[in-house]
Amino acid sequence: MRGGLLIVAALGLALPWAAGAASIYSCTTPDGRRLTSDRPIAECLAQEQKIHRRDGSVRDRLPPALSPEQAAALELKRREEAVARAALADATRYDRNLLARYPNKAAHDKARQAALDDLSKAQALSERRLADLAKERKGLDDEAEFYKGKALPPKLRRLVDANDAARDAQLVAIANQTEEKGRVNRRYDVELTRLKKLWGGALVGTLGPAPSAAEWEAASAASAPAKPAPARAPAASR
Repeated sequence: MRGGLLIVAALGLALPWAAGAASIYSCTTPDGRRLTSDRPIAECLAQEQKIHRRDGSVRDRLPPALSPEQAAALELKRREEAVARAALADATRYDRNLLARYPNKAAHDKARQAALDDLSKAQALSERRLADLAKERKGLDDEAEFYKGKALPPKLRRLVDANDAARDAQLVAIANQTEEKGRVNRRYDVELTRLKKLWGGALVGTLGPAPSAAEWEAASAASAPAKPAPARAPAASR
């Protein structure tokens, strides 16, 4: 019994964890020295260090310290992994939303048509307004014939200029509405391509990243026809 106490006392002198330290670090240096401490050991930063419990068992391991280059590479890898996880989460959420809105092709077709109908109504209003402006302009041109070769009265000049400006505005509106119809169709086409795969059993989140707003805009701009310049009616004499 006395011999056992002597052994424990000797261990208490040799092992810091026996003295009550919460965690003890240990390592073996390249020249074979075994070191222990109650904090990470400076001489062993390039090697793995063991972290012991109070009873001497290994609780954890402290990996070797990284060089600046290794640390930068590890940080880059972690960031790339975080970006990939976020992209996967976005794609999964996007696919689930698509399936919730459009459980079948009929639902998708109906939504497309509703979006196009709204634009068609707005375009029809612009075209009617354009026809009204053309009739108004004919009356102004007829009146301007009385002043051929002369300066138009200020009031008539203002009416002609206002008609020109209103006509140009309607032409721009019609061009924008036509472009928006193309953008709507392209968006629904892209959605439909993805939905067909999801309806066919593809797992959500496995079809690549969800399209971003910038990508929608770029795709629309790339395939949209150029806007025509407003065609102005012949100017009346000033």
